[in-house]
Amino acid sequence: MMANTPETAVENSNFIHDFIAEDIGPGGRYEGMQVHTRFPPEPNGYLHIGHCKALVIDFGSAEKFGGICNLRMDDTNPSKEDTEYVEAIQEDIRWLGFDWEDRFFYGSDYFEKDYELAVGLIKKGLAYVCELSPEEFKERRGDVGVPATSPYRDRPIEESLDLFARMRAGEFPEGSMTLRAKIDLASGNFNMRDPVLYRIRYIHHHRQGDTWCIYPMYDFAHPIQDALEGITHSLCSLEYEEHRPLYNWVIDNCDVPFKPRQIEFARLGINYTVMSKRKLRQLVEQHYVSGWDDPRMPTLCGLRRRGYTPRAVRNFIDRIGVSKVNSTVEYGFLEHCLREDLNENAPRAMAVLHPVKLVVTNYPEDQSESFDVEVNPLKEEAGTRPISFSRELWIEADDFAEDPPKKYNRLYVGNEVRLKGAYIVKCTGFVKDESGSVVEVHCEYDPETRGGNTPDGRKVRGTIHWVNARDCIDGEIRLYGNLFSDPEPDAGDKNFLDCLNPDSLEVLTGCKLEKSLGEAQAPASFQFLRLGYFAVDSVDSTPEHPVFNRAVQLKDSFK
Repeated sequence: MMANTPETAVENSNFIHDFIAEDIGPGGRYEGMQVHTRFPPEPNGYLHIGHCKALVIDFGSAEKFGGICNLRMDDTNPSKEDTEYVEAIQEDIRWLGFDWEDRFFYGSDYFEKDYELAVGLIKKGLAYVCELSPEEFKERRGDVGVPATSPYRDRPIEESLDLFARMRAGEFPEGSMTLRAKIDLASGNFNMRDPVLYRIRYIHHHRQGDTWCIYPMYDFAHPIQDALEGITHSLCSLEYEEHRPLYNWVIDNCDVPFKPRQIEFARLGINYTVMSKRKLRQLVEQHYVSGWDDPRMPTLCGLRRRGYTPRAVRNFIDRIGVSKVNSTVEYGFLEHCLREDLNENAPRAMAVLHPVKLVVTNYPEDQSESFDVEVNPLKEEAGTRPISFSRELWIEADDFAEDPPKKYNRLYVGNEVRLKGAYIVKCTGFVKDESGSVVEVHCEYDPETRGGNTPDGRKVRGTIHWVNARDCIDGEIRLYGNLFSDPEPDAGDKNFLDCLNPDSLEVLTGCKLEKSLGEAQAPASFQFLRLGYFAVDSVDSTPEHPVFNRAVQLKDSFK
């Protein structure tokens, strides 16, 4: 049923799977039936890592039981919806390895059926047109132990039918009337106190145009959509637990062909980020980030551009588990899952981010040679790659010290280091410019140590990386950190914009890269030795100007 599913390291069972197994087992409510779920995103923004949990639960649960999962755009609220978001959502789902095949729907596909079923409720005496203004509705909502009230609750059926038809025809101002379910004004669950089923909205719909001026509320439309599509298990986040009685009421009282079961789970929270689409939209529209796909954003397109892999994201979701209790996961664990994947699968390469020239003074000026080094030491089948070597190299500026601190094992005058995969060299001197900065380090190589070997058995503690100055390329490196400096940027009365991290992006130009990296294309990722894991930027990188984003550092801070 699912296509291109990336292998995951962990396959967990959870309470949702237990419920499903019970439902399709002997004596269960769906005995012998195929499990059928749905993922119903609202196309008013890009999917983020929080949505990803719901996505994986919806598609993954169907996959586990050999079932199917629909993709349905919840476009019942037309105010912020756009086809741009529809296409982005589809791309993200396919990137994660799931496929809805031919089961792609829009909530607005059911508008006519929604209206028909609403009329049916009026005819049954289970819905009525209410003329309370939003302010009056709020005032009459009641309180704990105090019932809500409406002077229109006993309106005659024929009168409500007439008014509802005229609402659809556009005869009344926006906000002047609603259609309400007739349930229980004294219910302890305020969602059951005659909730609104339809409201008047004079707004252009991205698919329906101006056909409709009344729109169904999500709590009314969603169960109908599930029932019409034959969904067995409607899996949703925990805030809908209190809405479940209304979900069941709609199913029980509307003439629909099927009765789905709603099951709730806790949403995903991650520190050092925000999960509100409204706040993410604000970051984009006010240009605090470069767009929805900015690599600092928690959106799936942002994570993908930064260098996250489908396998890492799905492993993260699988390993945090599914529960009924809201909690916050460390961002470091998401990075841990990516680091695990890239350590196992990313090829190795060498890059110098803060270059200083290293001159091997006893190496012939007109000579060059190459060494074969492992592409990835964790994968035998990865093979080797050639790297070139000549008299002049680039090394990291902090791999040389004029006055070395204690336990410094890199280059300083008189000390030996191993050039990764090449030779052992001894530092003999250095050159400064007029400002006093070191611009060139001199060393001599030992020709008997080709490949970094020490035939005489001497110990060389330091190993540094390098690139050949003769054939390397220049590149741009973008070092990303957390977008927020506060682990809870939207907690309490905080203004989340005040918590933005001013050091969340550092752009380095003139970096020196192995020549072969100029041919890399997104979404290729590499481990730059000693520096971290880096991915080709999918937007700005070109062969003439390669751009790499740091996906994650080498050091694992997660405990």
